[in-house]
Amino acid sequence: MDAQQRYTHGHHESVLRSHEWRTLENSGAYFASLLHPGAAVLDVGSGPGTITFDIAARVAPGPVVGIDASADIVEHATRSAAERGVENVTFSVGDAYALEFPDATFDVVHAHQVLQHMGDPVAVLRELRRVTKPGGHVVARDVDWGGTMWAPQLPGLSAWMRVNQAVQRANHGEPYAGRLLRGWALEAGFEEVSSSASIWCFASADDRRWWGESWSVRVVDSDFARHALDHGIASSAELDEIAAAWLEWVRTPSGWYGMPHGEIVARV
Repeated sequence: MDAQQRYTHGHHESVLRSHEWRTLENSGAYFASLLHPGAAVLDVGSGPGTITFDIAARVAPGPVVGIDASADIVEHATRSAAERGVENVTFSVGDAYALEFPDATFDVVHAHQVLQHMGDPVAVLRELRRVTKPGGHVVARDVDWGGTMWAPQLPGLSAWMRVNQAVQRANHGEPYAGRLLRGWALEAGFEEVSSSASIWCFASADDRRWWGESWSVRVVDSDFARHALDHGIASSAELDEIAAAWLEWVRTPSGWYGMPHGEIVARV
């Protein structure tokens, strides 16, 4: 891994709250048909494991392995598996650039919101391909921050997007990953790549409260804030203004937010 590469958001409670909302239904419908009982699955960047658990239910008794770079989040996911009584899942700390698995181990290798944070996403895809069985699939989904949409057009949210993209690039990530996934997969050596797109939409009062309040905290208290300050991208006062804009958006009945994602299913 690039020594300068850093995960932009970290694992602050506000970030974890967002990650635990993710499910196979709202984040993995594009590849769900590939999951069948007995399949072996690797979930790269598994985070708190909510998508991983849904995958495990589909492939049981097949084994599912979730890996993440954070030991703390692996411990959190392992506790959740025990509490849920999920017996066909294990979690461990892992490096997406150098997976500790033999060639051709898994039927499906999944990466959600991972490649946008990698300094060399093509190298990661080659490594995911290596551990996938012939005829198996590597599947990936990433947001495209360049296509996000919101209303009303609050200046603070425009500032947020500018800071968000600048922080990710400063951390050697790619905020436009969603539209680049197909090209990365072809460069990594995949010959059969199908592409799709889907969107998260937050508009109801409950959804606005959940998403906007989460970001109002994340923008001042999480690693995102630290990176913005360390890189000189935003001042504390500017981050406070962005947090206030998110809360204004939450209070606005017409508030709407759309978050598009690119998706690939690449056959080995």
